[in-house]
Amino acid sequence: MANPILGTSLMAVPVTALYGAISALLTLALGLNVSRLRGKYNVFRGDGGHAELQGAIRAHGNIVEHVPILIILLLVAELCGGNSTVLHLFGGALVVARLLHGVGYIQGKSAIQIPGALLTYALEAALPIYVLILRPWS
Repeated sequence: MANPILGTSLMAVPVTALYGAISALLTLALGLNVSRLRGKYNVFRGDGGHAELQGAIRAHGNIVEHVPILIILLLVAELCGGNSTVLHLFGGALVVARLLHGVGYIQGKSAIQIPGALLTYALEAALPIYVLILRPWS
């Protein structure tokens, strides 16, 4: 199907494009939240001892620490011919995990933060194994 904006028909990695874009927007939202709170508390370095800012900084830092490798692995899996349904399960789980973790961290609610973290760790274990299974052996 042709891209109406670019006029091209080649989209080799639609699953990775989708979840990469969603993850980037979530990362942006978490970063903007940090900036908002820095302005609110007039703190432009560190956290000034404000728990709300501490949580926002860590929520943003955490997504930056975990998402890039998972998006790269999702891309590799897609390029290796991974099943579209499986790729969407991984990508959807990534978005859900990072939403749960980020919101839980910001709100100080471990009841949703912890499942988000555990789901992220499960993805960091399962996705590389899936890539190894898909990898052409030469």
